[in-house]
Parts: sequence; structure tokens; C-alpha cells
Amino acid sequence: MSNSLTTNSTTEPAIGGVGADGSDTPPESPDNPPTKMTKWRDRTPLAGLLLGTALLYLIGLSASGWANQYYSAAAQAGSQSWKSFLFGSLDSSNFITVDKPPASLWVMDISVKIFGANSWAILVPQAVEGVAAVAVLYAAVRRVSGPTAGLLAGAALATTPIATLMFRFNNPDALLVLLMTAAAYATVRAIEAARPRWLMLAGALIGFAFLAKMLQGLLVLPAFAIAYLVAAPTGLRRRILHVLAAGAAMVVAAGWWVALVQLWPAGSRPYIGGSTNNSVLDLIFGYNGFGRLTGGDNNGSVGGPGGGTGGGFSSGSTGLLRLFGTDMGSQISWLLPTALVAIVALAWRTWGRSRTDALRASVIVWGGWLIVTGLLFSFASGIIHPYYTVALAPAIAALVGIGVAEMWRARSSAVARSTLAALVAVGALWTYVLLGRVSWHPELRWIVLLTGGLATVGIIVGRRVKAVIVAPLVVVTLLIAPLAYSIQTAASPHAGAIPTAGPATGRGFGFGGRPGGAPGGGAGLGGRGGLGGGTPPAGAAGPGGQAVVPGQAGARHFGGGGGARGGLGGGATVSSALSAALKTNASRYTWVAATTGDNSAASLELATGQAVMSLGGYNGTDPAITVSAFQQLVAAGQVHYYVADPQGFIGSTAANTSTAYAIQQWVTNNFTATTIGGTTVYDLTK
Repeated sequence: MSNSLTTNSTTEPAIGGVGADGSDTPPESPDNPPTKMTKWRDRTPLAGLLLGTALLYLIGLSASGWANQYYSAAAQAGSQSWKSFLFGSLDSSNFITVDKPPASLWVMDISVKIFGANSWAILVPQAVEGVAAVAVLYAAVRRVSGPTAGLLAGAALATTPIATLMFRFNNPDALLVLLMTAAAYATVRAIEAARPRWLMLAGALIGFAFLAKMLQGLLVLPAFAIAYLVAAPTGLRRRILHVLAAGAAMVVAAGWWVALVQLWPAGSRPYIGGSTNNSVLDLIFGYNGFGRLTGGDNNGSVGGPGGGTGGGFSSGSTGLLRLFGTDMGSQISWLLPTALVAIVALAWRTWGRSRTDALRASVIVWGGWLIVTGLLFSFASGIIHPYYTVALAPAIAALVGIGVAEMWRARSSAVARSTLAALVAVGALWTYVLLGRVSWHPELRWIVLLTGGLATVGIIVGRRVKAVIVAPLVVVTLLIAPLAYSIQTAASPHAGAIPTAGPATGRGFGFGGRPGGAPGGGAGLGGRGGLGGGTPPAGAAGPGGQAVVPGQAGARHFGGGGGARGGLGGGATVSSALSAALKTNASRYTWVAATTGDNSAASLELATGQAVMSLGGYNGTDPAITVSAFQQLVAAGQVHYYVADPQGFIGSTAANTSTAYAIQQWVTNNFTATTIGGTTVYDLTK
């Protein structure tokens, strides 16, 4: 059997797509340039896919309001100050940064600078990134397995429920997924002809992915490096040198910002949020690094309910079945069993081929991505949330598209037909199980079983079955349920730091927000209870007169009024009276207010457009400022108000030993409390 980058053998069809009549279309290559008819035939379905994806991600986008107000406030700050833009500051006066690098914020900052600070300007960059990710995935899969495989892969990515959510949300994961997918495409191009420039581009893209979400962006690196070292058509020495060059490109792409922050005088830049010592290296290797794996104590640790062994906001018990569990299953696992079977099937398909075989290299790229990242998510005992799993979506989608197309192409073999039937059957059965976990449109379960059964029979009965008969059944079986969940997700507003997709999950921080459970909610903030106050008892009036119901999703309030559905990080309502007070003579102050944590500060910033000091960072325990330093700022008249935030310490195990708590005590002991719009405040200028 002869193998090359573009063909499998002299008797089998070339690696390519499957036409409606069951014919094979070879992929585009220098030896097989596309004709005008081929271009038109391929681009029309692609245009339809991208248009459908854009509609899914863009329609009703502003319904989520500020979505994760934490990043929305940082984007507003970045549009107001170039230093805030550079460092990723939460406030335009550059007191503290967010707890992630700023790459995803840069895109939002530019959008806000152009279109103004509004929900659409904040969220549309992620939607565009989602459409781009689908297009790039199509291109990467098409080069190896043809347009039909590319279309199926793109559709699978577009309709993954957690992908739909994150491409309509403003967490960093949208840009992360786009950059990793683009790096995979560049790696595929590099492997074709041992092109070091493409491999260096892949390295640079991974470097920028690091600037989106730090070490999570590097999880694809082993798969890409191994694929090139195995399959690039050049000598081993050159392959090693090319990988080293790509590594250097990655270090430069990520390292310039790390070096800049580390070398910049600490006194003239914001505190590095999430770190214990104002060091970006501590943030990289601690809170956003090994702490996520081991569950070790990071900056006071964000404790609280959660299933992980690390005691943080973990999702589900660790182990091989974590991705299939109640927390993560409905987010990402719809096609995960099919993808895993596809890895085995494609390994069999490419067994015995030459070292440089493109299909096997592609399996290493996507399969390695899935296995490494999936195992880490399965066993990490630190802080991990269901939406992190969006990083698996491109790999799962690619493997499903390639696996189905390749097994159909080899359908003259009974083994290939049986394998293809297994791919469809396992997808149908697992979808049936997932849909059985919720009481939402139960008819979907039977539709999936029916189409899956018909498709399986059609595949097995004979090699001459036309694709025009089987293909729709396969697509419906694999995609109808994730698509339904995605449509429901797109039709629902989401807010908070830990959003979840689908009809039966929470909309924010609430720990009850598990599939099949009631959505969780956040308690009101800044109410009359003042500093140190807690959540009112069940049934009692919360801030602004709203009753607090356990387990009910609700907005956090500064002084009452309605707010966006959500919990931690969700849009909070700031009363008009408090907003007006903070904006009065705002130009006289560096910060119009100070408060305990980032989320409360973000609410106040978005309501006023002014800088607000977050004394303790995300969970209230960042040692961002000493009591004496804060006293000096107050004496200099740089801070106007202190706004009470009884919920500022987000389940932290070190709240009472934090500097933010010490400042809180100093304020309450030395200044007079007053109420503005239902919120307890202290005028620090009196």
C-alpha cells in the first residue's frame, strides 16, 4: 500500500469529502487544485454553516446584559486608560488587575472604544470569535479529510451547548478556543510539507492563547509537537529544530507581556490580582497554574461548596467519568463517546501507513488535544468549572467529522461499516442517556433513538447505500440534541462568573445550578446590614426590599431594583441615588469609592463609569494594599466613599485575616455610616 500526504493507496479513494451520491472528493492540495465548480460546491454549504452559526451566536446577544460584569468593568476601564488596557486593570485608575492576563480584554476594550460601553459591544467580539473558530476548524479538517468532514466538524463545534454559551459570553474562553483551533490549523499546514513558518505561527498562536488564560492555553502543545515530530516529511534533526523554533516563537508571543509586567516598577502599575505577592509569576504558577491541578491553598483559597477534592469551586468528583457526570455531561459530552471511538477507529485505519501520513498526523493533533486536556479536567482537584470544558469542543468535533467521513469512505470493508455504525450508535445511546437526566422535550430521546437505529441499519446492510439516504439520519442523530440545547441556551439570558448551558442548569454562581437541580443564586450585596453583615434569613427582606429565597437565582443589589438573572459576577443593580452620589464631583477623586471585592467594585464602575477601588481582589483576600497605605490615600482625599459589601469575601477561608477586612474594621470604627438608596456607605472625606 502506497501512502503520501494526499492519497491512501492506488485502489482506495483519496482522502477527501463524501458527496451526496456517495462519491469521494479529494481535498485541496497543490497536486489537486480546486476547480470553479468544486469551489462553488464547497463554499455554498460552508457559507450556510457560517451564516447559521452567526445567527445562533448573535441573535438576542444583549439579553445577558453585562454577562460577567467582572470582565465588562475591566473592558470599560481598558477603553478609558491605556495603562488599564496594557495590564488588564479592573479600574481605570489602575489599583488592581483582573486575575487573568488581558488578551481577551484587549478585543473587548477595542470594541468598547469604538462602540461605547454597552452590552452588545462587550459580547459581540466573542460571537465573532466563535464564527471564526468554526471556519478555522472546517479549514483544518477539510485539508486532510475533505469538505464533508469539515462541514460535520464545524457543525458539531457550532452546536456544542457550552460553545454556544461561551461564544455569547465574555469570559476569556472564547478567544482561547479560537487561538488553539487556529494553532491546530497552522500545525496541520506545517506537517504537510515540513513548513517551519507555519509551525512557528502555531507556536505564536499558542503563546497568545497563554495571554488569554495562561497555562490552559498550553495544554495542546504536547499533541502538536508530537504530531510534527512524527509526521513532518523531513529528517529528524530538522523536525527537532523546527519544533524548537516554534517553542521560541511561543515564548516570545507570551513572554513579552510577562516580562513587561514583571520588570515594570510595582509602584507605578496595578497590583496583580489573584497573586499573593504582586508577582505575575505567582499568578501563572499558583492561582492559575498548579493550584488548579492540586487544589492547594491559593491566596486564601476560594472555599465553599463544590464536588472537587480541593475544596474550591470544583465541579463534580474527580475521575475518568467526570466529563460524563451531572456537572459537565450536558455541557460537552454529547459527542465525546463518538470521538473516543473515532480515535481507535482512525488508529486502525492508518495502521501500517508511512510515517508522513496526513490522516494519522491529524489524529495525533486532535486526539492528543482531547486526551491530554480531557484527563487534566477529569483529575484536576483545584478550582474548575463546567464551562472550562469548551476547550475540548474543537477536538471532539474534528474527530467526529474525520471519523465519520473516513469510515464512510472505507465502507467497502465490513469492518469499516461496522465501525461507522458503532460511531453513530454510541452517539445515539449516550445522547439518549443525557436527555434522560432532564425533563425537557422528552420526545428528543425517541427521535434520536429512531434516527440512530435507522442510520445504523442503513450503514450495516450494504456498501451500496447512498449517502443522500444515510447522511441526514447520521446528522440528526448526532446533532439534533446538542442543537436543541444550544438554541435554548442562546434564547436564555446568562449572567455570573460560572454560567452553564442548557435548560436545566443554573445561571451563575449558585451551587444548586446542577443539571436536574434548581438554579443557584447570589445573596444581595451592600444592603442595610452594613459591613460584616450576612445574608438575611429565608423569607426576610433582602437589600432593596427583595425577599431572599434559598436556591433562587437573583441579581445582587445595591439599594434594590431589578437586575439581570445571575449570581457571582452577574449584573447587579445600583440604585440611582447611589450612582448619583458617586458621580458627584467625581473628577476630584482618584477613586469615587472603595469596597471589599472585585464584583462589587465592577457593579459600581459599570453604573457610574468611574474608577472604584477593589481592596481585596476577586475573593477579598488579595493583599493589594496595607491599612496604612489606604489611610494615606484617604488622608490625601483620593477616595470618596467606602461602600459596604457584606458578601465581598466569596467563601474565602482567610477573610478575617485579610487586609481588606482590617480596612473594613478601620472604616467602621472611624467614620459614620449613612444610607444612600438603601446601601450603607461611609464618606471618607468627612
